[in-house]
Amino acid sequence: MRALRQALAAVVLMLAMMAPAAAFNPDEVLDDPALEARARSLSLELRCLVCQNQSIDDSNAELARDLRVLVRERLVEGDSDEEVIDYVVSRYGEFVLLKPRFSMQTLLLWGAPVAVLVIGVTVIVMNGRSRNRAAAAAPGNDGLSTAERAELAKLLKDREQHS
Repeated sequence: MRALRQALAAVVLMLAMMAPAAAFNPDEVLDDPALEARARSLSLELRCLVCQNQSIDDSNAELARDLRVLVRERLVEGDSDEEVIDYVVSRYGEFVLLKPRFSMQTLLLWGAPVAVLVIGVTVIVMNGRSRNRAAAAAPGNDGLSTAERAELAKLLKDREQHS
């Protein structure tokens, strides 16, 4: 029984270590749980400009901390989530968003995978068609059996004799 408890404790400890650790400080947490939940949600959408592959919620960088505080200040002032995001984007640019919006500036970002897919499918189809044409044009590759070829040769020979 003791071994089972130790194994269970080890599993719980490993799971706790695998959970992402939030980098926010306790002094950043808002008193209102609803506002804090909104702040955490927004923090997960914003990129740390120092770390670049982490949200500001996960980053320990000083700039990330400043952005977390800024998000919370804007929420306390009564901004909606969209207004907070717009404010941060106006100051730091679209790059601050972990999931960029669709706009003329991000058209290439969103359109490139589709364009590459269309070009790839087109190349594959064109290559297949040219191979089919080459195979059909190859001598002895007309799709006829030996008996059909013999019959065709006989018909052509008879036609030449009657001409």
